[in-house]
Amino acid sequence: MTDILLNHRVEGPASAPALLLGPSLGTSYALWDKVAPELAVTHRVVRWDLPGHGGSAAGLIGAGATVGDLAGLVLALADALGVERLAYAGVSLGGAVGLHLAVHHPDRLSSLAVICSSAHFNGAKPWEERAALVRREGLAGLAEGADARWFTPGFTVPGLVRDHREADPEAYAACCDALAAFDLRDRLPEITVPVLAVAGREDPATPPAHLREIADAVPGAALVEIPGASHLAPAERPEAVLTALRTHFSGSARRGMEVRREVLGDAHVDRAQSRQTPFTARFQDFISRYAWGEIWTDPTLTRRERSMITLTALVAHGHYDELAMHVRAARRNGLTPEEIGAVLLQTAVYCGVPAANSAFAVAQRVLAEDDADRT
Repeated sequence: MTDILLNHRVEGPASAPALLLGPSLGTSYALWDKVAPELAVTHRVVRWDLPGHGGSAAGLIGAGATVGDLAGLVLALADALGVERLAYAGVSLGGAVGLHLAVHHPDRLSSLAVICSSAHFNGAKPWEERAALVRREGLAGLAEGADARWFTPGFTVPGLVRDHREADPEAYAACCDALAAFDLRDRLPEITVPVLAVAGREDPATPPAHLREIADAVPGAALVEIPGASHLAPAERPEAVLTALRTHFSGSARRGMEVRREVLGDAHVDRAQSRQTPFTARFQDFISRYAWGEIWTDPTLTRRERSMITLTALVAHGHYDELAMHVRAARRNGLTPEEIGAVLLQTAVYCGVPAANSAFAVAQRVLAEDDADRT
């Protein structure tokens, strides 16, 4: 615990793009337990606790706090971690923090996902009353109703309910003060970063209409509704939330299709797409997102280098139909016939002479066809 910075957990490669994850009122960063590790495959994920929640010190905010105060704490955390520009996703109050950042600090955000949240929280009175109740009686009674507010009937996450019960009452009440004063509806059209609004279809606290209001007002924003999810969608429907966030933050399927066409050519990709059926659709999406959208777009290796590695792997496993396709791709990626021949000669040493013999036959045929096409 620190009295200066929000308590946080960092996951993923230090060199990856930063993605900060904000919690809902009454929860800790454990809200993201089923989502953050998967997002950390492609991002440097930083999830944080609200003041007085989880491991964050209660004294980081006080009575009369605003969402802007919380956003300032998030930026201070980012600064301490050396993060200048970040993607951000937040649930409920955490989502409100994201909207504040998008309006007041757009230079710090690359993209934003607002989950089970709102640009306003139904006026000040309910939150003023809740803050007064918590300051008077503590959180035990309010925590008893957490399941009904957070989840669909029959579902619970005991650890999150425990976090609610154990939060600091004064800090919780200060967060209620922040929600009472929050209303950014008239500023939504000013937001310029890419925004995804994610609604839990069964959410009584911030119903889908609240997320639709955001999506309708923010230029270019998208809306996803998750069936079977209430207010804490990342805990109740983590797979659906993960799919939405991956698509929004990486754009991997769209970018993957672009790279696939650049490397393999429009004719090949068009043929593959024309043969797609409902049975193969998920596999085609997998290839576009992972192979082409994440691996082939990684700048660590050049496309020339990736082609050489791919040719070697295909020879090693005897995938000669694929080899023909990637000999053509290697030419698009700048390899000369002599360089392709040198790669195949290398495979004779490490993959075996018979494998290299078959590979040379395939490559010779493909290169001859390409020469004929050029003439």
